[in-house]
Amino acid sequence: MSSPQPSPDGRTDRPAGRAPGVPPHGPAGPTPAAPQAASEQPGPDRAAQWREQRREAARAHADALAARQRAESTRARAIIAGFLAEARERGVAPGPLHVRSYDGRARYRTPLRGWYLRRDETVGVDTAGEFYVLTAPPSLTARFRGVQPVPQDPPLVIGAGGKDGESIDLPDALARVLAGEV
Repeated sequence: MSSPQPSPDGRTDRPAGRAPGVPPHGPAGPTPAAPQAASEQPGPDRAAQWREQRREAARAHADALAARQRAESTRARAIIAGFLAEARERGVAPGPLHVRSYDGRARYRTPLRGWYLRRDETVGVDTAGEFYVLTAPPSLTARFRGVQPVPQDPPLVIGAGGKDGESIDLPDALARVLAGEV
Protein backbone atom coordinates (compact mmCIF):
# COMPACT_ATOMS: atom_id res chain seq x y z
CA MET A 1 0.00 0.00 0.00
CA SER A 2 1.40 3.47 -0.74
CA SER A 3 1.89 6.02 1.98
CA PRO A 4 0.03 9.31 1.71
CA GLN A 5 1.94 11.97 -0.21
CA PRO A 6 1.64 15.67 0.61
CA SER A 7 -0.07 17.65 -2.12
CA PRO A 8 1.32 20.97 -3.46
CA ASP A 9 -0.99 22.90 -1.09
CA GLY A 10 0.38 21.01 1.97
CA ARG A 11 -2.53 18.65 2.60
CA THR A 12 -1.97 14.94 2.84
CA ASP A 13 -3.67 13.03 0.03
CA ARG A 14 -5.22 9.73 0.85
CA PRO A 15 -5.13 6.78 -1.57
CA ALA A 16 -8.08 6.63 -3.94
CA GLY A 17 -11.14 4.71 -2.80
CA ARG A 18 -10.70 5.27 0.95
CA ALA A 19 -13.15 7.42 2.85
CA PRO A 20 -11.71 10.24 4.98
CA GLY A 21 -10.95 9.17 8.53
CA VAL A 22 -10.85 5.44 7.71
CA PRO A 23 -7.54 3.82 8.59
CA PRO A 24 -5.77 1.78 5.90
CA HIS A 25 -7.06 -1.55 7.27
CA GLY A 26 -10.70 -0.55 7.71
CA PRO A 27 -12.43 0.83 10.81
CA ALA A 28 -11.59 -2.15 13.04
CA GLY A 29 -8.00 -2.61 11.95
CA PRO A 30 -6.49 -5.53 10.10
CA THR A 31 -8.78 -8.51 9.65
CA PRO A 32 -7.36 -11.71 11.15
CA ALA A 33 -7.17 -14.67 8.77
CA ALA A 34 -10.10 -17.04 9.26
CA PRO A 35 -9.10 -20.60 10.05
CA GLN A 36 -9.70 -22.87 7.08
CA ALA A 37 -12.24 -25.61 7.48
CA ALA A 38 -11.14 -29.17 6.81
CA SER A 39 -13.17 -29.27 3.58
CA GLU A 40 -11.52 -26.06 2.36
CA GLN A 41 -7.96 -27.23 2.70
CA PRO A 42 -5.93 -26.61 -0.41
CA GLY A 43 -4.29 -29.47 -2.20
CA PRO A 44 -5.09 -32.94 -3.42
CA ASP A 45 -7.45 -33.79 -0.54
CA ARG A 46 -9.82 -30.98 -1.47
CA ALA A 47 -9.79 -31.97 -5.14
CA ALA A 48 -10.42 -35.62 -4.25
CA GLN A 49 -13.33 -34.63 -2.01
CA TRP A 50 -14.83 -32.50 -4.78
CA ARG A 51 -14.51 -35.35 -7.31
CA GLU A 52 -16.14 -37.78 -4.89
CA GLN A 53 -19.01 -35.34 -4.25
CA ARG A 54 -19.54 -34.96 -8.02
CA ARG A 55 -19.51 -38.76 -8.48
CA GLU A 56 -22.06 -39.16 -5.69
CA ALA A 57 -24.28 -36.43 -7.20
CA ALA A 58 -24.07 -38.09 -10.62
CA ARG A 59 -24.98 -41.48 -9.08
CA ALA A 60 -27.94 -39.96 -7.26
CA HIS A 61 -29.10 -38.25 -10.47
CA ALA A 62 -28.78 -41.50 -12.46
CA ASP A 63 -30.65 -43.45 -9.77
CA ALA A 64 -33.48 -40.89 -9.76
CA LEU A 65 -33.70 -40.99 -13.56
CA ALA A 66 -33.79 -44.80 -13.57
CA ALA A 67 -36.55 -44.78 -10.93
CA ARG A 68 -38.61 -42.32 -13.01
CA GLN A 69 -38.14 -44.47 -16.12
CA ARG A 70 -39.18 -47.63 -14.26
CA ALA A 71 -42.30 -45.89 -12.94
CA GLU A 72 -43.11 -44.60 -16.44
CA SER A 73 -42.68 -48.08 -17.96
CA THR A 74 -44.89 -49.61 -15.28
CA ARG A 75 -47.66 -47.11 -16.07
CA ALA A 76 -47.18 -47.68 -19.82
CA ARG A 77 -47.41 -51.47 -19.40
CA ALA A 78 -50.71 -51.04 -17.54
CA ILE A 79 -52.02 -48.86 -20.39
CA ILE A 80 -50.93 -51.48 -22.95
CA ALA A 81 -52.63 -54.25 -20.93
CA GLY A 82 -55.86 -52.21 -21.03
CA PHE A 83 -55.42 -51.77 -24.78
CA LEU A 84 -55.00 -55.54 -25.31
CA ALA A 85 -58.23 -56.25 -23.43
CA GLU A 86 -60.07 -53.56 -25.38
CA ALA A 87 -58.68 -54.81 -28.73
CA ARG A 88 -59.82 -58.37 -28.00
CA GLU A 89 -63.23 -57.13 -26.90
CA ARG A 90 -63.68 -55.03 -30.07
CA GLY A 91 -62.24 -57.71 -32.35
CA VAL A 92 -59.35 -55.57 -33.63
CA ALA A 93 -57.19 -58.23 -35.23
CA PRO A 94 -53.40 -58.09 -35.00
CA GLY A 95 -51.31 -58.21 -38.13
CA PRO A 96 -47.74 -59.20 -38.94
CA LEU A 97 -45.15 -56.70 -37.70
CA HIS A 98 -42.18 -55.89 -39.92
CA VAL A 99 -38.93 -54.05 -39.22
CA ARG A 100 -37.93 -51.18 -41.47
CA SER A 101 -34.36 -50.27 -42.32
CA TYR A 102 -33.11 -46.97 -40.94
CA ASP A 103 -33.21 -45.45 -44.42
CA GLY A 104 -36.77 -46.75 -44.97
CA ARG A 105 -35.89 -48.54 -48.21
CA ALA A 106 -36.07 -52.13 -46.93
CA ARG A 107 -38.64 -54.05 -44.91
CA TYR A 108 -37.72 -57.21 -43.00
CA ARG A 109 -40.04 -59.93 -41.70
CA THR A 110 -40.31 -60.80 -38.01
CA PRO A 111 -42.08 -63.59 -36.11
CA LEU A 112 -44.22 -60.96 -34.36
CA ARG A 113 -47.93 -60.26 -34.67
CA GLY A 114 -49.43 -57.11 -33.25
CA TRP A 115 -50.26 -53.50 -34.03
CA TYR A 116 -48.25 -50.55 -35.32
CA LEU A 117 -48.53 -47.47 -33.11
CA ARG A 118 -47.27 -44.97 -35.68
CA ARG A 119 -48.24 -44.46 -39.28
CA ASP A 120 -44.61 -44.90 -40.40
CA GLU A 121 -44.70 -48.42 -38.84
CA THR A 122 -41.53 -47.89 -36.77
CA VAL A 123 -43.09 -48.71 -33.36
CA GLY A 124 -45.42 -51.52 -32.40
CA VAL A 125 -46.96 -53.66 -29.68
CA ASP A 126 -47.25 -57.43 -30.04
CA THR A 127 -50.11 -59.63 -28.84
CA ALA A 128 -48.24 -60.35 -25.58
CA GLY A 129 -48.11 -56.64 -24.76
CA GLU A 130 -44.42 -56.16 -25.51
CA PHE A 131 -43.30 -52.82 -26.98
CA TYR A 132 -40.91 -52.74 -29.96
CA VAL A 133 -38.99 -50.14 -31.91
CA LEU A 134 -39.19 -51.64 -35.39
CA THR A 135 -36.10 -50.23 -37.10
CA ALA A 136 -32.75 -51.81 -37.95
CA PRO A 137 -29.67 -51.06 -40.03
CA PRO A 138 -29.84 -52.11 -43.68
CA SER A 139 -28.74 -55.73 -44.02
CA LEU A 140 -28.62 -58.23 -46.86
CA THR A 141 -28.79 -61.08 -44.33
CA ALA A 142 -31.95 -59.61 -42.76
CA ARG A 143 -33.63 -59.59 -46.19
CA PHE A 144 -33.36 -63.38 -46.33
CA ARG A 145 -33.50 -64.46 -42.68
CA GLY A 146 -35.70 -61.73 -41.21
CA VAL A 147 -35.15 -59.94 -37.92
CA GLN A 148 -35.90 -60.84 -34.30
CA PRO A 149 -36.61 -57.49 -32.58
CA VAL A 150 -35.89 -57.14 -28.87
CA PRO A 151 -38.70 -55.83 -26.63
CA GLN A 152 -38.04 -52.53 -24.89
CA ASP A 153 -39.50 -50.73 -21.91
CA PRO A 154 -42.51 -48.81 -23.20
CA PRO A 155 -42.54 -45.02 -22.83
CA LEU A 156 -45.57 -42.89 -22.03
CA VAL A 157 -44.68 -40.62 -24.97
CA ILE A 158 -43.63 -42.25 -28.23
CA GLY A 159 -40.98 -40.24 -30.03
CA ALA A 160 -40.33 -37.86 -27.11
CA GLY A 161 -37.45 -35.53 -27.90
CA GLY A 162 -38.02 -35.77 -31.63
CA LYS A 163 -39.06 -33.05 -34.04
CA ASP A 164 -42.36 -31.24 -33.57
CA GLY A 165 -45.29 -33.40 -34.56
CA GLU A 166 -43.32 -36.65 -34.32
CA SER A 167 -44.21 -37.48 -30.73
CA ILE A 168 -47.51 -38.90 -29.54
CA ASP A 169 -48.78 -39.96 -26.14
CA LEU A 170 -49.08 -43.73 -25.78
CA PRO A 171 -52.81 -43.65 -24.87
CA ASP A 172 -53.52 -41.53 -27.97
CA ALA A 173 -51.55 -43.91 -30.22
CA LEU A 174 -53.43 -46.92 -28.83
CA ALA A 175 -56.78 -45.13 -29.22
CA ARG A 176 -55.94 -44.52 -32.90
CA VAL A 177 -55.29 -48.23 -33.36
CA LEU A 178 -58.65 -49.07 -31.79
CA ALA A 179 -60.34 -46.51 -34.07
CA GLY A 180 -58.66 -48.05 -37.13
CA GLU A 181 -56.67 -44.89 -37.93
CA VAL A 182 -53.20 -46.49 -38.08
